[in-house]
Amino acid sequence: MGKGIPAWRRSVGWVRSEGDTWDITTSVGSTALLVATARALEAQKPDPLVVDPYAEIFCRAVGGPAADVLDGMDPDHQLKTPDWGAHFVNFQAARTKYFDDYFRRATDAGVRQVVILAAGLDSRAYRLDWPARTTIFELDRPQVLDFKREVLTGQGAKPRAERRAIAVDLREDWPQALRDNGFDEARPSAWIAEGLLIYLPGSAQEQLFTGVDSLAAPGSHVAVEDGAPMDPDEFSDAVEEERAAAAEGDRRLFFRLVYNEQHAPATEWFGKRGWTAVGTPLADYLREVGRPVPGPDSEAGPMIARNTLVSAVKA
Repeated sequence: MGKGIPAWRRSVGWVRSEGDTWDITTSVGSTALLVATARALEAQKPDPLVVDPYAEIFCRAVGGPAADVLDGMDPDHQLKTPDWGAHFVNFQAARTKYFDDYFRRATDAGVRQVVILAAGLDSRAYRLDWPARTTIFELDRPQVLDFKREVLTGQGAKPRAERRAIAVDLREDWPQALRDNGFDEARPSAWIAEGLLIYLPGSAQEQLFTGVDSLAAPGSHVAVEDGAPMDPDEFSDAVEEERAAAAEGDRRLFFRLVYNEQHAPATEWFGKRGWTAVGTPLADYLREVGRPVPGPDSEAGPMIARNTLVSAVKA
C-alpha cells in the first residue's frame, strides 16, 4: 500500500500535531497548492470540466515543483509526464464542478451568504457569477489567506461578490469569528467543506458539523466531500512507508496529515437533524461528467470508491 505515490504528493514541513502551524508550502497548507495544480492542469485540457484561471497563477507564484508539473516536467527535472496524476486531476475537476454547481443551485434558491470552510486557494469569489448582495466568507489560517491576497492583488483581480477573509484555525472558535465578521444567523446560508474532513479527527468533524447546523437558518444549504476511512492496517502500513521514505530524504507528506477517521457519514448526520441530504458516490459522479473511473487495482481506485459528494438543505 502507498507504493508509487506521485511526486506531487510532496511537501517540506512536518507531521501534524495539536496546535501546529503551516503556510502555503508546508504541511496541510501544501494540500491547497496541490489542488490548485490539479485545477491548472485540468484547464489545459481541450475539454475541461471547469476552468479556474487563477489556479496556474498560484502555482507560478510559488514556483518549484508546482510550476514544473504544469510544464510537463517532474520536480527533479527528469521526465516529461503529460499524463501526470491523470486520475487525481479528473477527481479534482469533477469535485470542483460539483461544488460550483451546488453554489449555483443555492444562490438560485435565494441564498446570499456563502461560507467556505478551509478556503485554501479556492477562487470561486473571483471566477463564479454571483447575484447582487452576495457575501462570501472565507475561513482559513492567516498564512494561507495572506498568500492568496498578495497573489490576487498583484494580478489586479477583484472578487465578484463581497468577500470577507477570516483568519482563523478551524480548531478555534470559528463560529464566533464568523459572527464577528457580519454573518447573520437569521438568514439562509450556503456552506462547503471541500477536501477538508480527511484532515480532521472524528471529534473535530462532529464539532464542524455541529457548528454549521447551529448557524444555519432554515433554507440553508451545505455540501461536503465525505469519505469512509481506509482499513486500519492498510493505513498504518502507508504511514510507516511514508516515514521510512522520509528517513531516506523523501519529502512526501500525505498520509501523516490524514486522521483516517469518520465521525458519521454526512448524509446520516445531517439527515437526522432536519436536513434533506443526498449523497452521490464519487465514482458515479465521475461517470456522470464523462471522466474515467480508476479500477480497484490502481492507486487511485480505492480512494475514489470510498468518497461521496454530499449536499443537503435544511428544512
